[in-house]
Amino acid sequence: MAKKKAASSGGSYTAKDITVLEGLDPVRKRPGMYIGGVGSTGLHHLVWEILDNSVDEAMNGHATEISLTLHKDGTSISVSDNGRGIPVDIHPKHKKSALEIILSTLHAGGKFENANYKTSGGLHGVGASVVNALSTKLYATVKRDGYEWQLKFRTGKADGKIKKLGKARGSGTTIYFHPDPTIFPKTNFNPETIQQRLEIVSFLHKNVKVTYHNEVDGKTEVFENKNGIADFLQKITKEHNAKPLNHAVFALEKEGIEGKCEIVFHWTESTDELIRSYVNGIPTGSGGSHENGMRAGITKAVRNYIDTHNLTPRGVKLTHEDIREGIVGILSIFIPDPQFQGQTKDRLNNSEVQPYIDNALRPALEHWLNHNRTSAEGIVSRIIAAARAREASRAASASVSRKSATTNRLTLPGKLADCLTSNRNNTELFIVEGDSAGGSAKQGRDRNHQAILPLRGKVLNTESLGLSKVMGNKEISDLITALGCGIGKDFDISRLRYARVVLLADADSDGHHITTLLLTFFFRHMKDLITAGRVYIAVPPLYRVDIGKETYWAADEDHREKILTDYKKGNAKVEITRFKGLGEMMPKTLWQTTLNPKTRSLLRVDITDGLTADRIMNDLMGKDPSARFSFIMEHAEDADDLDV
Repeated sequence: MAKKKAASSGGSYTAKDITVLEGLDPVRKRPGMYIGGVGSTGLHHLVWEILDNSVDEAMNGHATEISLTLHKDGTSISVSDNGRGIPVDIHPKHKKSALEIILSTLHAGGKFENANYKTSGGLHGVGASVVNALSTKLYATVKRDGYEWQLKFRTGKADGKIKKLGKARGSGTTIYFHPDPTIFPKTNFNPETIQQRLEIVSFLHKNVKVTYHNEVDGKTEVFENKNGIADFLQKITKEHNAKPLNHAVFALEKEGIEGKCEIVFHWTESTDELIRSYVNGIPTGSGGSHENGMRAGITKAVRNYIDTHNLTPRGVKLTHEDIREGIVGILSIFIPDPQFQGQTKDRLNNSEVQPYIDNALRPALEHWLNHNRTSAEGIVSRIIAAARAREASRAASASVSRKSATTNRLTLPGKLADCLTSNRNNTELFIVEGDSAGGSAKQGRDRNHQAILPLRGKVLNTESLGLSKVMGNKEISDLITALGCGIGKDFDISRLRYARVVLLADADSDGHHITTLLLTFFFRHMKDLITAGRVYIAVPPLYRVDIGKETYWAADEDHREKILTDYKKGNAKVEITRFKGLGEMMPKTLWQTTLNPKTRSLLRVDITDGLTADRIMNDLMGKDPSARFSFIMEHAEDADDLDV
């Protein structure tokens, strides 16, 4: 009987085993699903959610002023606007005030129908309630209908009933919240991050006054940019040290049934393309259909202009990268029903937006080019020069040894930003994860001795592939061409174009995976590079640690804690910033921490036991999943912190 009972209790699966998370409990249980994580990015996402609600009031013509206060404790925020104020009357179905429902119920709000908001950044009805769920306390104060009302919450639950505080003039909403320290390891907000976001809000909404009260530093700033994104364009152009090709700036503002779009850009002498995009005031760092439409419209318009005026160069094929090289631009759209990729709203998925932007931009840009012929001819000359430089290799060295490395190849990869020196004994090739990080690396590097090759996405797993399939992959083919030493039986290390090959990926799990894939390629197809000590792994920081006036860089969590232990003294103020990726770093920071030979750390890749290395590589990267499963189970206890 005892055995039967034990089997029943251990193997049964009934209704009583089902857990139902009610109200805002799912948010507290899995916050990463709603804000992307509980690090610095997730913490600041709370601010953006509340701020976006005030911006929604402004963009729909109901508010003219927004104020954000970072309180003296550095861990609490208040956001105010002079909009209509969140409704406080009793909901006819739920018998609670609308204010309580909006702030304590997922998928509740006034943005599901277009009657209240033509465009908005928050359409899922979860933003404010998520902030409430992840805060120890949240106070909502509303002015409307001649009175001021307040409702307090504790960890997402109403702390009593809504109170009428008294008569009041005007209207608007103020949300105060304090993030829950049991959920967020660090609850100190970064004043500079908030300041930058507020300034962007003022650029995107030129008729809105934005005030920032930074009680931590005792400063107050007011942002009002009457020229909108045109002023924003000048700012980011200067920040990226991109010299404008000429003073001609293309600008487009169009509004129709599809929505409203604002575009401004110009060509610069930079070798990089930089487009900042926004949807309903929300930054879309990963782009999406609106950016694709902008890029397509630019390419088509320029091609049409070149063909119409018979400016096509002989012997040179113009690619879309050539046409858009050096562009710095801003794209801001306002549409009624944006479909974002996830609650963090980093990428726009609306397929209909791409042809909308393309069709709006292309004829307008063609018209602009035809009526600004001097500027247009300068732009076309710059594009042709970029194409010729790409085909001839932008920074081809006069060195015979470096030229001989590519004698049997047509051209170096177009996206390779080569170094300038003719002495390859003092050169480095950084293989960088992604175009965004590649752009920062290109600007931050030592152009004389450091070359940058950005790779798009995760490279091919070459562990079980033949040489023909490996050579057929575009990213791997570009890498082989850039190295210049051949592959397989044609490999000749004396033709290697660089003294060192450095793998530079984000300091997270995806970055480690990309590094592993690249090491797999080198181990299987260019092992002599490793045995010759030519392959290195860069160690970019995962954290910035500010202690008082001193700044330290931490490679991982353990390093971060060691810095805090070694350098924190007394009541010194500590601020910790977790980098989302290399593309988030300013070029100067990337140089200081990762590229500068005097301050960086590099790990040289070596093979101490060839047979063991071969077995491990085959187990982890080969086709047989059972070997990987065994390895994972054997080392599961070592995985203390999984980045999911």
